[in-house]
Amino acid sequence: MKAKDNTNKVDETIDRVKSGAHEAVDKVANATSQAAGAIGQKGEQLKNTEQQFVEDCRGYIHENPVTSLGIAVGAGFLLSRLISGR
Repeated sequence: MKAKDNTNKVDETIDRVKSGAHEAVDKVANATSQAAGAIGQKGEQLKNTEQQFVEDCRGYIHENPVTSLGIAVGAGFLLSRLISGR
């Protein structure tokens, strides 16, 4: 009788552990799915922001070509100085 009680207790414990493991896996899967969705949305927002920035830059360059050329020359000069190490 004692062996049967022990077997029943072990079976109950195994069932509880299995249930807990299934719940944990379900929670992780749900969290992963939500994270993937959030990353996808942020990626789309970043892409839209980049496109808007490029459009704004093109507009500025079109409206101020001489200033834009001066900025480009200055940035190129600074970059070349930084890279050459002088």
